[in-house]
Amino acid sequence: MSDATADEARTGDGTRAVRAGLPEPVKHEPTLPGPVFAAHFHLPGEVTGPYSYGRDDNPTWTLLERAIAELEAPGQENVETLVFASGMAAISAVLFSQLRAGDAVVLPSDGYQVLPLVRAQLESYGIEVRTAPTAGDAQLEVLEGARLLWIESPSNPGLDVCDIRRLVEAAHAGGTLVAVDNTLATPLGQRPLELGADFSVASGTKQLTGHGDVLLGYVTGRDAEAMAAVRRWRKIVGAISGPMEAWLAHRSIATLQLRVDRQDTSALRVAEALRQRPEVSGLRYPGLPDDPSHKIAAQQMSRYGCVVSFTLPTRARAERFLEALRLVEDATSFGGVRSTAERRRRWGGDAVPEGFIRMSVGAEDPEDLIADLLRALGESAE
Repeated sequence: MSDATADEARTGDGTRAVRAGLPEPVKHEPTLPGPVFAAHFHLPGEVTGPYSYGRDDNPTWTLLERAIAELEAPGQENVETLVFASGMAAISAVLFSQLRAGDAVVLPSDGYQVLPLVRAQLESYGIEVRTAPTAGDAQLEVLEGARLLWIESPSNPGLDVCDIRRLVEAAHAGGTLVAVDNTLATPLGQRPLELGADFSVASGTKQLTGHGDVLLGYVTGRDAEAMAAVRRWRKIVGAISGPMEAWLAHRSIATLQLRVDRQDTSALRVAEALRQRPEVSGLRYPGLPDDPSHKIAAQQMSRYGCVVSFTLPTRARAERFLEALRLVEDATSFGGVRSTAERRRRWGGDAVPEGFIRMSVGAEDPEDLIADLLRALGESAE
């Protein structure tokens, strides 16, 4: 291990998050330069250098991409990150840059609710789509001969976990690429590249940026050829992040460890409190020692996320519960500093009960959150 790698290995998550991607200090210049708003750059003569046109690259993206790469793969060389306009733009870039007509891809059957739309689009291009649930490593059963395996662990919204190392080993033995959606875990909770994956993909809209004011996605990978194809796809479709969004994201990463530790610790306390309520069923949180996913999660995750899921007896009960909450906003998405919850079935894309609630635990005082939840459960009873 080189001295530089050794120093990096000793760096804690908080230090890394605060300093990730910062440029070398220059006297009288800001420590984090402001966003660069430019559609084009001065470019006399031959096309050389990193910046020529705003759809291809931007100095603000560069700093953010370096920061995310440092978080996703600390101490690893030859790792590249590309940022996108949203998480779905990042997901699409991997799928459509790596797959061709006649290929097969394995998707989770219990993943993000937009994946059925993705499946239909892939199939219209002549790509075979196979699906299997996350739990029990069931994707292994349909893996043979696939070009790409897409893993979502923990799954959204059911919070099932698969053994990423096991799936990666089986996939690579058959020449299959592996992409892991790392949105829910964040790089501080799980590092897919260290588990052997080829791509770590995420929506930076969620806990990575954490304030509910930025749409962003990213892809991190170490294979230069594969990442060149992802970059080419970004250029073709123009699914680029705005410089202001990129700058806000980089600024927000500085507090990532503070937010994650607060939110994830509170999520465990919320789950423990909900477990005591008789009207709550199907409670899931990977950090609970008796959760079905805990054993595997503990082997590959250092933090368990801010999302708790559970089911109330009926749709009406769930809606009354959400309406009675005072500190928790009825909103979609997750990972923000303000707690949110929603009846997930209202979107129609998830195979969950009518009373299924996905809750994202924010940075409020956990005692206040728990009191609000218990009061709303009581008031919502028939």
